[in-house]
Amino acid sequence: MSIAFADKRVLVTGATRGIGRAIVEAFLKAGARVAINGSSRETVGEAAKALRNPNCIVEAPGDLSTVEGCRRTVETARSELGGIDILINNAGRWNFATVETAAESSWDEIIDVNLKGAFFVTKYALPALKASKGNIVNVASISGLSAEPGTSIYCLSKAGLIHMTRCHAWEFGPDVRVNAICPGPIDTDMLRRVSAAFFDSADDGYRLMAKDCALKRLGTASDVAGPVLDLASDLAGYATGTVQVVDGGMSID
Repeated sequence: MSIAFADKRVLVTGATRGIGRAIVEAFLKAGARVAINGSSRETVGEAAKALRNPNCIVEAPGDLSTVEGCRRTVETARSELGGIDILINNAGRWNFATVETAAESSWDEIIDVNLKGAFFVTKYALPALKASKGNIVNVASISGLSAEPGTSIYCLSKAGLIHMTRCHAWEFGPDVRVNAICPGPIDTDMLRRVSAAFFDSADDGYRLMAKDCALKRLGTASDVAGPVLDLASDLAGYATGTVQVVDGGMSID
C-alpha cells in the first residue's frame, strides 16, 4: 500500500542534504507541501532549486542552535504553508571529542542543535500541530541506544531525543502523536566523517560497518525516509512514543 500525503503540510529540519533531503523528496513524491530548513539561506535556496518543485516547497532557513532561529523557522513554515501537519526534527551535528579533549564548544555544537533545537522547534510548532491533530517524527540514532567511545556528547544528545520523544508523546496526547526513528550506518557525509575518525580510512570503516549488519550493506538515506513517512502517516495512527530502529540489523547481535 502506498502512503499518500496529498495537501499535508510538512516541516523538515536539516533538509538540505543526506537523510533530511531524502525525507523531503519522499514527502514531495507522496503529494505533500514541504518547508525545508537548513542553517543558511544559500544552502536552502540551492536545495529548493535542485528539488525542482517550486509550487510545493517553502524555504525556511534558520540556525536551530538558537531559540530565535527555531522560532523564525517554524513561523516561516507555518505562515507560508498555512499550518503544519507533520514535523520532522532531523537537524543534527556530530563531532569526535573524548571527555579529556572536549571543550565547551564541542558540547554546544552538538547539544544546541540536536537537543535544544529539536525541543524549541517542537515548542513553536506545537500550537499548529494541535490544531491539525498532526504528528512529530524525531530522527535520533542507534548511538542513543548504545555506547560509543569518543562521542559521548553525540550519544547522550540522541538518547535525550529518544526520551524527549516518549515524554512528549505523553504530554501532547491525544492531540499529537510523537515517534522516533533511530538510523544505523547510513551513507551520508556525516557517516563518512564518523568512519574516517574511527578507522584507517572512511572506505575501510564502511566495509567493516557493513559486515556488522545482518543485511551486509550500509543503508541509504531513502532507507530511512520510508519508515519516517510510515510513522507520519495514518497507517501508524495508533503509534506514539515508539522508537523504530532502522540499522540493517546492526544492533540485534
